[in-house]
Amino acid sequence: MILLTGANGQLGTDFKKILDNKNTEYISTDFTDLDITNIDNVRDFVKGKEISYIINCAAYNNVDKAEEEKEFCYKLNTEAPKNLAIVAKEIGAIFVTYSTDFVFGGEKKSPYTEEDKKNPLCTYAESKSLGEDEVLKIYDKVYVIRTSWVFGMGNNNFNKQVINWSKTRDELNIVDDQVSSPTYSWDLAEYSWDLVKSNQFGLYQLSNDGECSKYDQAKYVLESIGWQGKLGRAKTEDFNLPAKRANYSKISSEKAEKIIGRKMPSWQSGIDRFLLELKGNN
Repeated sequence: MILLTGANGQLGTDFKKILDNKNTEYISTDFTDLDITNIDNVRDFVKGKEISYIINCAAYNNVDKAEEEKEFCYKLNTEAPKNLAIVAKEIGAIFVTYSTDFVFGGEKKSPYTEEDKKNPLCTYAESKSLGEDEVLKIYDKVYVIRTSWVFGMGNNNFNKQVINWSKTRDELNIVDDQVSSPTYSWDLAEYSWDLVKSNQFGLYQLSNDGECSKYDQAKYVLESIGWQGKLGRAKTEDFNLPAKRANYSKISSEKAEKIIGRKMPSWQSGIDRFLLELKGNN
């Protein structure tokens, strides 16, 4: 049996679909069902259930708001994965949790690997970085999977924001000095599951292939939906955001891809399929 936490978010939503397709049994929870920041709650919840995997899709992802809500951010991104790893170890379950390209500071100009030194620049990034360290320290049967710029059907994301802005504006300005890779939550869930079944535990990275700026991503989405407005370039400093961001944080998926036996699809392919899914839901 699989315990899926944060099951109503982008990644959790797609994990449920993939597990349903494979007729794999799981228990899905959200914060209303299970408070993963409380270890006693987690222990009570798993009691009597034969859980062999805990997949944690829950996270605090509001990068700017995290600067105000530091305590809550650390609770969800550092304490919760630590609690789940401890309980997974106690019951002998494999533990899977997610981290972010934000753990890097942007000093490189080529894709970051799992061996590269971390340099988190904001509260969100540091909470995720500490979460990684705690989990890898506690237990050996774990997968910590870093990803980047996730988009999917569950919750809001940059693609949805751009589409919403395009409905009411004739002109948009998007930053061109933040570069990484947009990652479709469906691909992330599918490739994660294949990786997890390999029993080759450790730290990995999975993002869609290729890299682009936020401007490039917005341009691709807007051209795909036939928006006729004017798209302009902006810089991160123009927006005076509370959280500092790396200019370059593209992560390499090579280590995971070698085990899985195939490359992640391109970010453009991810957006194409996301837009089709979005159209089908409306």
